[in-house]
Amino acid sequence: MGKAALKASNLKQFFMYNLPHFKEQDAAKVIGFVKEHPFALLCGVDAGNKPVATQVPVFIDERDGGLFLSGHMLKNSDHHQAFLHNADVLAVFTGAHSYISASWYENKQQVSTWNYRSVHAKGKLRFLDDQALLEVLRRTTDHFENDPHSPAGFDQLPPDYVQRLAKAIVAFEVEVAELDHVFKLSQNKDEKNYENIIGKLEQLDADGRKIAAAMKENKPRVFKH
Repeated sequence: MGKAALKASNLKQFFMYNLPHFKEQDAAKVIGFVKEHPFALLCGVDAGNKPVATQVPVFIDERDGGLFLSGHMLKNSDHHQAFLHNADVLAVFTGAHSYISASWYENKQQVSTWNYRSVHAKGKLRFLDDQALLEVLRRTTDHFENDPHSPAGFDQLPPDYVQRLAKAIVAFEVEVAELDHVFKLSQNKDEKNYENIIGKLEQLDADGRKIAAAMKENKPRVFKH
């Protein structure tokens, strides 16, 4: 996949709720969303054509003009066996989401809906060797500890413990073939309703407030005065 494929206008579409006003035109924001929400749902199909899924932290990297996901999973689990059989994978990245009541609209005789942001990455999964696994473990531990002095940092772990742990897990990499997203933030509403929705969301839980913040950030691009 060439560098041009990373532009939002060229992001391939495969099955999501594809309406133009729910699309982010800045590809860097789509990649940034994945980096901010790395706990991905990996979906595949086993030898019996039954769906399997696992949730794992995943990194996304731009390399050689392409996008690559990497992480690790438990060996000999249903999802490990499934991806050995069928390398096709769908990785789903989601963040905050919230119900949007039609009672918040100026015209209340409408259908209620849901605001959310989601990115789907599709590609082929391949398993990596033992050395790559250690690198993935180091990166994962140090990234989420986010403290070079943490007693739980990778270099603080006993080597024999790491070796025992490594026998039970396996690292993987996915070269992304298709990337799609929906950032549904009421972009199809007029400015008055848009502001009403933000006000109601700010009175809700943490997810509601996060969606309100995303809508506020997005507003200058939705309503260009």
